[in-house]
Amino acid sequence: MTTLTEQDRRWIRRYHPRPDAAARLVCLPHAGGSAPFYRPVSAGMPASVDVLAVQYPGRQDRRDEPCLTSIQELADHVTSVLLPWTDRPLLLFGHSMGATLGFEVARRLECDHGVVPHALFVSARRAPSCPRDETVHLRDDDGLVEEVRRLSGTDAAILDDDELIRMALPAIRADYRAAETYVCAPGPKLRCPVVSLVGDDDPKVTVDEARAWERHTNASCEFHVFPGGHFYLTHHQKDVLALLADHAPRR
Repeated sequence: MTTLTEQDRRWIRRYHPRPDAAARLVCLPHAGGSAPFYRPVSAGMPASVDVLAVQYPGRQDRRDEPCLTSIQELADHVTSVLLPWTDRPLLLFGHSMGATLGFEVARRLECDHGVVPHALFVSARRAPSCPRDETVHLRDDDGLVEEVRRLSGTDAAILDDDELIRMALPAIRADYRAAETYVCAPGPKLRCPVVSLVGDDDPKVTVDEARAWERHTNASCEFHVFPGGHFYLTHHQKDVLALLADHAPRR
């Protein structure tokens, strides 16, 4: 693996380095989310999988950096940062906005760099061919907090702390803008397999919208429905980890 620049290191969190692993799993957070959301995934994966969690600018230790408000711009940066890590099979896992970002990163890896991911996991996100007209990012602060609380995507302690939530709101708003203004540009279907996961009571994506990911790959497309809402995976962590491990190559 080539040496990473300091700027590249700001994008990647590697909580449990496994340099001899057979594969790498790259985890992309949801809107308003951050890399530590995936620390349990890193801890729970087998020794054969090295886990990388992406940290977007504008939050936590990157809070002094400008937020990015475009999926395309985020995908350009993430793809560039991930290239040194493609020396072994790469699995991409994105939740909600992170799923759309994972799709665009997979596109760039395949089309621009000849790197076909081993699999793309898209969680709690409708397929790019199923757009909705959403304007949460245009709401006032109270409206934005209400939406985040409705989806249970942020620690309640943060939502109840005025100072903390005001620190987090710029990143949350920027991410919602990126997700809600995303338009899927024409292009070839993916060559990598896609695994779609969704909660059966998710207000942000229907089961049919999640199943529509099959339109975006020429490879296989699996589909898994779990009980729960937008953050079903927090209640089914063991099952999700098992699914990820089952799809990871072994030496």
